[in-house]
Amino acid sequence: MATQTTAASLSAPLTLANGAVLPNRIAKAAMSEQLGDLRSGAPTGALETLYRHWSAGGLGLTITGNVMIDARSIGEPRNVIVEDDRHLDGLARWAAAARTGGTQAIVQLNHPGRQTPTGLSARVVAPSAIPVAIKGAFPTPRALTHAEILELIERFATTARLVCAAGFDGVQIHGAHGYLISQFLSPKANVRTDDWGGDPERRRRFLLEVAAAIRAEIGPEKILALKLNSADFQRGGFSEEESLAVIAELEAAGIHLLEISGGTYEAPAMAGTLAESTIAREAYFLEFAEQVRAVSSVPLMVTGGFRSGAAMQAALTAGAVDVIGLARPLALEPDLSRRLLAAPDHTRSQFALHTIGIRALDAAADLMWTQHQIHRLSDGKAPDPAYGPWRATLEALLGTGVNTFRRRRG
Repeated sequence: MATQTTAASLSAPLTLANGAVLPNRIAKAAMSEQLGDLRSGAPTGALETLYRHWSAGGLGLTITGNVMIDARSIGEPRNVIVEDDRHLDGLARWAAAARTGGTQAIVQLNHPGRQTPTGLSARVVAPSAIPVAIKGAFPTPRALTHAEILELIERFATTARLVCAAGFDGVQIHGAHGYLISQFLSPKANVRTDDWGGDPERRRRFLLEVAAAIRAEIGPEKILALKLNSADFQRGGFSEEESLAVIAELEAAGIHLLEISGGTYEAPAMAGTLAESTIAREAYFLEFAEQVRAVSSVPLMVTGGFRSGAAMQAALTAGAVDVIGLARPLALEPDLSRRLLAAPDHTRSQFALHTIGIRALDAAADLMWTQHQIHRLSDGKAPDPAYGPWRATLEALLGTGVNTFRRRRG
């Protein structure tokens, strides 16, 4: 049974159902780092430097960028890949850096499924042979066989066991943003008629089997978290109603912390105009989080949109959330959490979306800008607020940016 949560301050500790204590309510949510070794997928010293920056900022919880469970299917060129014990020493150093100062640190586990970019991986598989509706960016996947599905469940569990053995405090299953687990949940991406699709119960079987397999491997004392879409914002896709039905089963599945997000590559959740209520409260998914309270007492983390300590504290005081997730603001202000804890009513992040006004490129521009700052931190340098989104986009297109440099350096 998950711990029943109550209103709290940013600096209040949170005890999860497994006994793990988050020293405060601020979490670093997962961001794309692209700092694994290009050839082997091993974690690098750059990740250790980066996570020391963040843990020194006084976080209660840090969640790594997505770690791939299968070298045959990766989402980005420099993803960390953990399939066996080859990288245990590097994982142990990464874990130690991330846990500096008492921060709880967990690893996000992922498989891209059909969101495997063209030419990047030897194998592109998904629940069904339905491609991402972005022309040229992703190939048509092959539908997984029953045996392959069972193998992937084992891979999730194996990777979870290995990262926990290396010193991490647990794992987060990535079940959002259109990746493999999200694809299984979506009636738009999963049109199977066997035991893995055909109705909501069978579509969520893959997620629940993954959670059960991981729990069996890592034991009850390690944190098992889940990142889940509130919806994928596509006609005929994964709806809020289905999401709430999944959430109602999470306590029985042994989930200790739920992070709410939304959208896919085809339909990013933050595209378009935000409602006035969302702007006022800052968080993108706070209204859905309040619905979650009616079906589950699993501690709840909301990421996306929070900028001011006052809004974060208001969400906690109202009991709408238990943990505040921060992502891109920490790329610009790695010490933001410490300042928020010291003076929440007088602290506001300076982060703003870095777009160029071209809808088709805006998301990529912001991603490249954020990754530039992450890579500066990983080199032991301060962030560069003057680095503009047009420059980030141009350098990405020309292959001259910091990310390209890292790919060549290996």
